[in-house]
Amino acid sequence: MSTFFNSPTKTTVQSRSGPLRRCHTARLALAVVMLSWFAVVETTAVAQDIPSSNVAEIDAPVEPLVSANPIPTKNLLQVIRDGGALMLPIGICSFVLLVFVFERTIALRRGRVIPRPFVNRLLEQVGEGQLDRESAQELCEANGSAAAEVFAAAVNKWGRPSVEVEQAIIDAGERVTNGLRRHLRLFNGISTICPLLGLLGTVLGMIRAFNSIATADAMGRPELLAAGISQALLTTAAGLTVAIPALIAYLFFVGRVDRLVMDLDARGQQLVGLISAEARTREAGSKARSKAA
Repeated sequence: MSTFFNSPTKTTVQSRSGPLRRCHTARLALAVVMLSWFAVVETTAVAQDIPSSNVAEIDAPVEPLVSANPIPTKNLLQVIRDGGALMLPIGICSFVLLVFVFERTIALRRGRVIPRPFVNRLLEQVGEGQLDRESAQELCEANGSAAAEVFAAAVNKWGRPSVEVEQAIIDAGERVTNGLRRHLRLFNGISTICPLLGLLGTVLGMIRAFNSIATADAMGRPELLAAGISQALLTTAAGLTVAIPALIAYLFFVGRVDRLVMDLDARGQQLVGLISAEARTREAGSKARSKAA
């Protein structure tokens, strides 16, 4: 009985499930086809809306940024012009500094101030008695160096006490030292003035920038502020660029002059020991003792 009632029901369910599955499969396939068709239509519409020029621009190769927008550069004349009027006196100071650095480099050479052959020959010939006062004076005048000027002042006191000879060397040494230190104050002045000129340019540049803010509403426009700030920075940099080498040159030449003056003093003391009255007396006594022996 159970078998009789169960078998027809199962057969009916199985017979209905087949057409339902085929129906759902057909609907799913139809939905996929419709979605694909809509996607193709939308893509075609978008492609038709894009102009041909834009398509060409998209397909064109991208140029490198460096070649399209090169970095702007400036020459020295443009930098001086942007720095304002104070760049002119700073430039004049730099030219004067360069000229006198070369001049002092040549004038303070040791071979020019204290020529070694002349000094050694004079001291040697005076010590050996080969030169008298007149010949030594002519030799010093013919040389014309700073050492010759000091030696000439000492030779004028030939045979005098050593105190007088030393005083003559000191006086001549002061005159020679003043000549050797010529133009060194110029270096010191340039090293002091140029930073002040740069500072003044900085103040003027900032005043220009603030005037742009006040008169032209430049707070949101940096190109109007750039001129004043650029002027401020350029003048400061230019002043320091000239002042630092000037200070270095001043210290260098002052040290060289001091070394030359000390060398001159040492050579002068050697000459004092040869031509002073005490030296001549010792020399005469040594000769007398050698003859008596």
